[in-house]
Amino acid sequence: MRLRLVTVTVGAIISLIGLVWLLQGIGVLPGSLMSGSEFWAIAGAFAVLVGLLIVGAGIARGKR
Repeated sequence: MRLRLVTVTVGAIISLIGLVWLLQGIGVLPGSLMSGSEFWAIAGAFAVLVGLLIVGAGIARGKR
């Protein structure tokens, strides 16, 4: 149970950080060196995807 909570929490944090990177990369959140950068948009989208996969794995692990 505890490992499931840690896994889901870590995945959610990674997803939120990735979302911030994505929004900065596409220029929605201005005011940083990342704003308007294609690299950060791609890195953010990748981080969101990885974070969601980790959350999904944590949830699936708890159902077994």
